[in-house]
Amino acid sequence: MDDQLALRIQLFREGGQVRPEVIDFVTAELAALADEGAPVTEETAGMLTSHLMMALTRLLDGEPIEQFQTDEQVAAELADHPAAVERARRVAARAEQELGAALPGSEVNFMAMHLAVLAQRVSG
Repeated sequence: MDDQLALRIQLFREGGQVRPEVIDFVTAELAALADEGAPVTEETAGMLTSHLMMALTRLLDGEPIEQFQTDEQVAAELADHPAAVERARRVAARAEQELGAALPGSEVNFMAMHLAVLAQRVSG
């Protein structure tokens, strides 16, 4: 993890808008990706980090997360990245088990798209 992404996480921690357990969960997931060789930086994972932190916090606070229909283009792109989809599903399952936050399918797909981009940076 680079310094800029660490700063993003620190700002979430200091800002108080995201639950500490969510910050810890997302940070652990990012560390696991980095341990596997993914380039976890502000550029590659900043938006994923923010989105996942806010989505999990909203779920834990009982706020609804709007479900979006996954358009055909996203579905087609994800079909070419089954490992990213599987990883996103595992992260979502851990979020539900560890935090009690059940991410809707649209959020899982969003996460899978980011993971697919990370995977391409590793292999490319």
